[in-house]
Amino acid sequence: MSTPLHLAVALDGAGWHPAAWREPDARPADLLTPGYWVDLVQEAERGLLDLVTLEDALSLQSTDRDGPDDRTDQVRGRLDAVQVAARVAPLTANIGLVPTAVVTHTEPFHLSKAIATLDYVSTGRAGVRVKVSGSPAEAAHVGRREVLSLEDLFAEAADWVEVLRRLWDSWEDDAEIRDVATGRFVDREKLHYIDFEGRSLSVKGPSITPRPPQGQPIVAALAHQQAPFELVGSSADLGFVTPTDAADATRIVGAVRDAQAAAARAEETVHVFGDLVVFLDDDEATARARKDRLDERAGAEYTSDATVVVGTPAGLADQLAEWAQAGLTGFRLRPATLPHDLRQVTTGLVPELQRRGLFRTAYEATTLRGHLGLPRPANRYTTV
Repeated sequence: MSTPLHLAVALDGAGWHPAAWREPDARPADLLTPGYWVDLVQEAERGLLDLVTLEDALSLQSTDRDGPDDRTDQVRGRLDAVQVAARVAPLTANIGLVPTAVVTHTEPFHLSKAIATLDYVSTGRAGVRVKVSGSPAEAAHVGRREVLSLEDLFAEAADWVEVLRRLWDSWEDDAEIRDVATGRFVDREKLHYIDFEGRSLSVKGPSITPRPPQGQPIVAALAHQQAPFELVGSSADLGFVTPTDAADATRIVGAVRDAQAAAARAEETVHVFGDLVVFLDDDEATARARKDRLDERAGAEYTSDATVVVGTPAGLADQLAEWAQAGLTGFRLRPATLPHDLRQVTTGLVPELQRRGLFRTAYEATTLRGHLGLPRPANRYTTV
């Protein structure tokens, strides 16, 4: 394995373990302050990571997404991910910012404008992770629709992404004239109605925000099974997947590539990152003891939709190199506790990958698309 890897971290609360907020270095009193998130993202940027994702949902953090959860021993309450990213953006310079948006209950026109604005605020480092919701409890918060089937959820998500992309293109790059002498600020001929009609979406456009600096901010999605694999292959720039081992990674990457081909995107770059929850320490025994202590406090052994790695940065580097052979182009790591496991990534894993020639030693681009090796796309409405 000699091809450099891409690396991301997923930030959520005090970390992905439900008892993380009780760790000695945790900052539970600061979870709803901007400084907390700025500190975490700046640490990720010091590690030269490609991007961070910021979790979000229309419900409290819970192990039971479909009903009430009365537990009081876990982190409760969250900030809006897009607004957190916008607050962090001016205080960082290089790292990509990818907040989560629940597309099932969010209008694409609103989110297209919010993510375009984030791209301007960050000077080209924005993306969005699209997330569907089949939870009756979350649907009840909005109160406008019934719960959709899995098939309909992902079909609507694909339409939602298409609306985003058309809205981002609805202003041509040179639509703004800003000519004081003639009094012309915009060329109306270079603003376009998108006229999208789908099964559940009807959007006329154009956007009210000019085309973002990246042209198209990055669209990402988390995928566990065939329907979301198809969403990634047909609509996204980046998929986060949850293989159990290298063989499973090979199968998953194949499913995404098949979906790309079916969507006539075989020649495009679609990144597939493997997700891993990480408990990292200088030696494996210490990491194992820390997880056991957290599990005891939580009252149950921690499990996840993603593979859980308990060990050292060097051991994790071995695993990433092996799994990359299966076709994964990068990894998104979920720190079990914050800031401890994030710092183990930035000060332990990153130097180890650099030593092996598997990770950058400096940022080489100024945009998130640049970090991922993706060109700035041409505007679909521009005629030569």
